Amino acid sequence: MRTTRMLSLRAGQLVVVLFAASVLVFSAMYLAPGSPESFLVHGNSVTPATLQAIRDQYHLDDPFWQQYLAWVGGLLRGDFGQSIQFRQPVTALIGSRLPTTLLLIAYASVLIVVGGVLTGVLAAVRKGRTDTSVVVASTVAMSTPSFVVAIVMTSLFSVSLHWFPAFGDGSGLLDRLWHLTMPAIALAFSSGALVTRTTRSAMLVELANEYVETARMRGLPERRIIWRQAFRNALGPVVTLAGLVVSGLLVTTTIVETAFGLNGVGSLLVQAVNVKDFPVVQAIVLVIVAVFALVNLAVDAVRPLIDPRARSVEAAR
Repeated sequence: MRTTRMLSLRAGQLVVVLFAASVLVFSAMYLAPGSPESFLVHGNSVTPATLQAIRDQYHLDDPFWQQYLAWVGGLLRGDFGQSIQFRQPVTALIGSRLPTTLLLIAYASVLIVVGGVLTGVLAAVRKGRTDTSVVVASTVAMSTPSFVVAIVMTSLFSVSLHWFPAFGDGSGLLDRLWHLTMPAIALAFSSGALVTRTTRSAMLVELANEYVETARMRGLPERRIIWRQAFRNALGPVVTLAGLVVSGLLVTTTIVETAFGLNGVGSLLVQAVNVKDFPVVQAIVLVIVAVFALVNLAVDAVRPLIDPRARSVEAAR
């Protein structure tokens, strides 16, 4: 009952967050300098009547509140409007780019979670040179931006060694995975290092507890102590951070997709911002906020199931 009440409260907060985000997103684009019709005509000589016709077509002269209510009404019907740049429904435009972005995020998420967790556990268990090497490498990785990783990998593995393609999405599942390997590594590089450091810290805390020493004195296998006891108790902060990192990949994809020439939602957002394509920018940003909030809600729901201490805290409330 307490967990259900907590999730209901989080769901209510999600609605408030989405409402506030919709207002901010809708307002920010209209406060930015420039106008959409100026980008549509691309500096060509046009009459004021033509510019006014464009503004009338996209209702750019309507009052702010009227435009906002019309936009929200469309969202509730699943209609994000029509792209000013591409002149097609935003829903169809995002839908055509979404598979590439989702596959890239899924690929990077596997690298972040699996690689980060295993490396963090290894560093906590094997101290000395292994731990020091992991700490130094993760520190360097966390301070390296994704676009720097993309440039280095393209120069080394595409231009010099010709191992991976530098641009494009590929065709078919295997070919797409091959094309997305370098983008996924660039996307996961710093985030995976952050998960590594968090896992290492959480494991060191658990391995220093008395129950671990007691289990060793009872003669339990070391592997069982590490994975079934220490790692299970260390999962709480790791799952929380992993959820935040994975949901944040939607933002980082804008850099990686642009660097590798991928036709995804991230590169579409960059194009839309450059030409002030209001409907596209508003739709993508709102989707990012919604995904981020939903992942946080999922983490809140899952954590009590894997961490008994979280259930105890919730019960105390």
